[in-house]
Amino acid sequence: MSTKIGHALAKGLGIKLVAYEDAAATDPVTRGESAFSVGTMDTSPYQELEPSSGEWIREHTPSLSDVGLYFYNLFPFTRWIGRYNTQWLIGDLIAGITVGGVVIPQGMSYAKLANLPVEFGLYTSFMGVLIYWFFATSKDITIGPVAVMSTLTGEVITNVQNKIPDASPIIIAQALAIVSGGIVCFLGLARLGILIDFIPLPAISSFMTGAALNIAAGQVAKLLGETASFNTHGSTYMIIIDSLRYLPTSQVDAAMGLTALAMLYAIRSACNYGARKNPLRAKLFFFLSTLRVVFVILFYTMISAAVNLHRKDNPAFSVLGTVPRGFQDAGVPQMDPKIISAFASQLPAAVIVLLIEHIAISKSFGRVNNYTINPSQELVGIGVTNLLGPFLGAYPATGSFSRTAIKSKAGVRTPLAGVITAIVVLLAIYALPPLFFYIPQASLSGVIIHAVGDLITSPNTVYQFWRVSPIDCIIFWIGVLVTTFTTIEIGIYCTICVSLAVFLFRTARAHGHFLGRVSVHSVVGDHLINSDEKSTGFQTPPSPQEDNDYQRSIFLPMNHVDGSNPDIEVKQPFPGVFIYRFTEGFNYPNANHYTDSLVQTIFQTTRRTNQQTYLRPGDRPWNDQGPGVGEDGVAHDAHLPILKAVILDFSSVNNVDITSVQNLIDVRNQLDRWASPRTVQWHFAHISNRWTKRALAAAGFGYPSPTSMDGFHRWKPIFSVAEIEGDSSAAAHAEISTNQRQSKVSDLEANTKTAVSASGVEEWSDGSRNGQENKSSDDISVSKVRNRKAAIVQGMNRPFFHIDLTSALQSAVANIPEEASSKE
Repeated sequence: MSTKIGHALAKGLGIKLVAYEDAAATDPVTRGESAFSVGTMDTSPYQELEPSSGEWIREHTPSLSDVGLYFYNLFPFTRWIGRYNTQWLIGDLIAGITVGGVVIPQGMSYAKLANLPVEFGLYTSFMGVLIYWFFATSKDITIGPVAVMSTLTGEVITNVQNKIPDASPIIIAQALAIVSGGIVCFLGLARLGILIDFIPLPAISSFMTGAALNIAAGQVAKLLGETASFNTHGSTYMIIIDSLRYLPTSQVDAAMGLTALAMLYAIRSACNYGARKNPLRAKLFFFLSTLRVVFVILFYTMISAAVNLHRKDNPAFSVLGTVPRGFQDAGVPQMDPKIISAFASQLPAAVIVLLIEHIAISKSFGRVNNYTINPSQELVGIGVTNLLGPFLGAYPATGSFSRTAIKSKAGVRTPLAGVITAIVVLLAIYALPPLFFYIPQASLSGVIIHAVGDLITSPNTVYQFWRVSPIDCIIFWIGVLVTTFTTIEIGIYCTICVSLAVFLFRTARAHGHFLGRVSVHSVVGDHLINSDEKSTGFQTPPSPQEDNDYQRSIFLPMNHVDGSNPDIEVKQPFPGVFIYRFTEGFNYPNANHYTDSLVQTIFQTTRRTNQQTYLRPGDRPWNDQGPGVGEDGVAHDAHLPILKAVILDFSSVNNVDITSVQNLIDVRNQLDRWASPRTVQWHFAHISNRWTKRALAAAGFGYPSPTSMDGFHRWKPIFSVAEIEGDSSAAAHAEISTNQRQSKVSDLEANTKTAVSASGVEEWSDGSRNGQENKSSDDISVSKVRNRKAAIVQGMNRPFFHIDLTSALQSAVANIPEEASSKE
């Protein structure tokens, strides 16, 4: 009843439901002849079914089990917490305490970058490591304050205060954390982590490098104790100019800053040297190098305490000052709509920084340590951390490269190490504030410069960019220069936009290739490998019959654009038959570019089938100059073949759209006019998507087209068939192979191993086929083949959709009308 109603409704709306292939199937002539009859098959002939809209809906509609699995995956710790053991605990304790010792001075340093009191860096460090492990799919990542995000937060605070002078920096930072965290959390819950894949590595590297240079340049003034006041959150080049301009105003702070920076690099170099000279103690040297920040801060804090113990009101150099004990700023964050609207324009940059820095780091360490992260779940972890963090006074936090590297090398076993780090930070918040008073500001600036130095892309890495892809190296330098001469936000937008523009250009200007056929031999050393995978001497030329056992046909670009040996002659598959390979998919951005190249080449290398198409000169279109005639009265293009078939290689095409399919329809009509009164065959190879087959079939492809002269001409189908018995047919194959070698039966049987092709064989003008004797399907030893159960690989209802290029070419040549083939 539903079918009848649907048909009636379609009739009323003028929708044609009867497809052309249904009409073709009713013509018994189109069935052709094949050695593999229905009786040969173990089952009935395979009819490939098209995917339906209901099937698509069922595939994309989550079931109850999928919904339950979704909520279960939101808390990955449930998969491993039940197996937690003492060995894991020891590794997590070591890594957690090590990271805790590093995050305390770094957190306070980065809070200064954000124009916030240092205690907010401790709050952010605590909440990041405490919350993340519930949602983590990475054991190495450490969430907390980072240099780039802190700098961006400081810029947001400065810009908002310029618009709203009485706005509190703390309220601005917390509002930014909640809004950006909510956006990131939504992306994670919606499982949109795939968006991160649209940000390429050169864009990330250039952003990190440019931001690191900006941060380092902004800390030089504090490192040297310059008393002049200038903007340290502007363009990098202006910061460097101002720092040099006010260099004479440097104070004694320079001694505390420069020596601290030098000591950090000296300790790291000494530890690296010791690890190379004494590999057995590499672990010891690693921990010494890791804790260098803690040692340097403690050392200079002791010096500062000795100098300023009795002069707290007038210290000899800048110190942190009073740090409140405990969570003095805990509470419900204030969400002022005016503040949110004031930094709305900078919100995309903040979200991008939260995403790319964390995901890039977690993916990198996941590959190094042999596990896979879930980007969407990582976004949930970042989002929840930034949503809950402000309730204890935290500002925006994300993954830290330096602390993640330390955590990984320290031997972390599970994400639970973050809880150990949180305990260390908690102890520092309540027990060490009196000690924090004497920490020199210049020494903290040295720590920041030392930390961001690792974010700068090394020259060797840039050189590898150039070796792999010069255009990506150019994108890297564009991002660095833009960040240097403008701001970090503009640098982020610029690199991402340029990368997407390059991607779109590559897609839209993809170059397809015309393929030709080459006969090749497989050689091991100086021996050929025959069809039975045995070696024979290469020095002695094989006989013609033996040579057919050794060679096979491959398809290469006619212009050797793939780098193949230009001395090898790539032959046209057959006069008037063209094989065209797509290289970058086939969708609306590149459809016209592909087909324009296809049509242009075909027009240049073939002639019009009917030269008398235009009876009078006035009938010829203005843009068709015609072939022209020589002095002998022969057309200039008389030597060119007529167009017979087009074979499209869809190996790189995953799906098509309406634009690309309509483009193919237009080209088909255009080429049919060129080949009139005949029609052009359209064959497709390597289609791997059922929806692509459905789209092409709906446009009239995949089955023979009627000609304007005699409807359907007699055509010969070629189907690829394969054994369905699996390993059980190996013995039968060995027996058949032995009989073939003894009786020297046809080449088709000799080449049969695990799959065979049953076909009507194309006839060449000299009575041969591919350089072999002409053999019809009747010459095949059907009795032997029938002893082996076989089935058609692809549906008989789509005979022009082929499993590979070889069968597509065989079908195209076999179905060229005899009169056209004999003329060629």
